Amino acid sequence: MAFAITQTCCADASCVSVCPVNCIHPTPDEPDFGHTDMLYVDPETCIDCGACADACPVDAIFPAGALTGPLRAYEDINAEYYAGRDVLASVAPNFHQWAPPSFTRILPSDFTPLDVAVVGSGPAGMYAVEDLLLHTNSRVTLIDRLPVPGGLIRYGVAPDHPSTKKIGETFARFRDHPRLRLRLGVHAGPELAGRHDAVIYAVGATEARRLGVPGEDLPGSLPAATVVGWYNGHPDVAAVDLSAERVVVVGAGNVALDIARILTADPDSLAGTSIAPAVLERLRSCKVREVVVLARHGPETAAYTRPELLALAARGGLVVDAHDSRIAAAVDAATAGEKAALLRGVPREAIDWSAPPPDGTRRVVLRFHSAPIAFRGDTEVRGVVVSGPVGDVEIAAGRVVRAAGFRGAPVPGLPFDEDTGTVPNVAGRVAPGTYVAGWIKRGPAGGIGANKTCARETVGTLLEDAVAGRLPLRRKGKRLLGRA
Repeated sequence: MAFAITQTCCADASCVSVCPVNCIHPTPDEPDFGHTDMLYVDPETCIDCGACADACPVDAIFPAGALTGPLRAYEDINAEYYAGRDVLASVAPNFHQWAPPSFTRILPSDFTPLDVAVVGSGPAGMYAVEDLLLHTNSRVTLIDRLPVPGGLIRYGVAPDHPSTKKIGETFARFRDHPRLRLRLGVHAGPELAGRHDAVIYAVGATEARRLGVPGEDLPGSLPAATVVGWYNGHPDVAAVDLSAERVVVVGAGNVALDIARILTADPDSLAGTSIAPAVLERLRSCKVREVVVLARHGPETAAYTRPELLALAARGGLVVDAHDSRIAAAVDAATAGEKAALLRGVPREAIDWSAPPPDGTRRVVLRFHSAPIAFRGDTEVRGVVVSGPVGDVEIAAGRVVRAAGFRGAPVPGLPFDEDTGTVPNVAGRVAPGTYVAGWIKRGPAGGIGANKTCARETVGTLLEDAVAGRLPLRRKGKRLLGRA
């Protein structure tokens, strides 16, 4: 019986490195890596050893025959990735060709221990910490401005995704490492450069990307980070007002679906999760009956991943606004493996947006081919005007959540590119001794696992600088490799 990877895949490739028959793809050295929704097991090659399931940090891998409920679809999803691919490169059981061995790091035997500061305890920072502690003799100081470590894992992952949050347990073990010093509730300043041989900034992308439409800053218009931080108990975020019956979410990525799912969930289903207790009580009494998710393009190219949509559709209460004939055409023409195909069987309705949402069960409405062009309201948001195939339409709503993406914020003392919202760098190097990793390095793209490859590149660049003697001599009497 083959194994199958399921919804909570973090794509950090821990499973790839332990597979004895190279049956999990795409691998980090393949072009598709970082561009697929998840990783996939080839059922024809898998020898059912279970090594991948043991290595998975988010409990996303199971025997295909043991999958039940909504996860049952992942047996076919894994197989679909390999349909039509020419994978018969050698004799059984190894059908996939192995990449040639690559040794990208060679450290001298007398490599001088480095003192490295890592700013940010989210995935990018922790993958950098892991690399430094496991593969070098460096001493690491991990710094975070918040009183609780975790970054995106703690404050960005939806509370009803406990398996995804489980990767935090993998990272947590490094906080007790004898060569790591943890400093929480500390704002990193320029003094770090004088106290450490190198500093890695892994501070993420915390600002909302602006829409640039009139009324965007009206009260009741909230950035997605505020709502996500609120239901995850972020200490910097105040309570969110849920007195509106209809909420519009602008954007159709995974964050948008997370918000829609949490706001329309049965509060009892969240009771055993990591959701903040005060938030759970507010959800029990909230008036939200409908969340409308606006997608700029059609269902065939929506930004959310297939696993996230599959989970939402399986829960029930999902509706597609049938205002545009192109939506039905795309869904009906979609083949297995395409995003639009997952909407088959989902109810399609023509909705009167001037009327309040229907009474009864809370629901999520997907409205495709809908770009916001203005927010309406006097003292607060009362509606969103969207473009459509037959003219502009105003959707009556008491709250709007802007989930159109994130961008990085300037880091004091570092250069900053306002267009991309990133710190300019070359393979993570800002300057010898100063480095970046994660979204502040490459922009807000890629999930949790993408940060592993990103952090590895940055650490590799740092070590190259150390071996070549390019790191500044930061402390009197300190001798670095390559320095006299």
